[in-house]
Amino acid sequence: MRGLWLEKQHLSLRKNLPLPTPPHGEALIKIIRAGICNTDVELLRGYYPYAGVLGHEFVGVVESDGEWKGKRVVGEINARCGKCEACLHKNRNHCEHRTVLGIQDRNGVFAEYTTLPYENLHEVPHNVSEDEAVFTEPLAAALQIPQQVQIHPEDRVVLIGDGKLGLLCAQVVALSGCDLTVIGKHENKLEILKRRGIKTILMSAAPKLKADVAIEVTGSPGGFEMARG
Repeated sequence: MRGLWLEKQHLSLRKNLPLPTPPHGEALIKIIRAGICNTDVELLRGYYPYAGVLGHEFVGVVESDGEWKGKRVVGEINARCGKCEACLHKNRNHCEHRTVLGIQDRNGVFAEYTTLPYENLHEVPHNVSEDEAVFTEPLAAALQIPQQVQIHPEDRVVLIGDGKLGLLCAQVVALSGCDLTVIGKHENKLEILKRRGIKTILMSAAPKLKADVAIEVTGSPGGFEMARG
């Protein structure tokens, strides 16, 4: 099996990786689309001492026998142990012994195949393409915003950042009907939001804006300071 292997901050294409054998309760999945996340880049830079196949954003087809066979799927990246206190309280994303797809103790999706627990899988609807479905994982992250913060139509909201996650977050926040302005560094990326009717400002020309809610999506000290201001 071919795959992109990360070890000691060195990324290499390996052509002789063993085909993964799914343990009990897991599916063998053939990868048909994979997305590159900034987390992958940070792992390459040494953010976390991970060794293995990179990648956690994917669309695949289940090849294991059973009711899932042949279905297009995406998957939640945290695989629980099922025994710790967090798991027993149905809080599996905070499992003390979890493995994380392409990030911690579990090979990822920049390969021809991967495995994941069946309970982590979600079938892709027939009317959703692979090119759309591959954004499911980062879109799920963007959807954490309305789960954690109440945003109302009358609110003035400033979102800082125009990377992939920033663009997804902006489109999620815009659904609230709020007065949203997105600040970013890249005119071509901001143009994507303009075409969807979202106000944008280049960071180099951004005035100090008053806001009821500030959302920082750059992960940089400068973005954080702008959000605080």
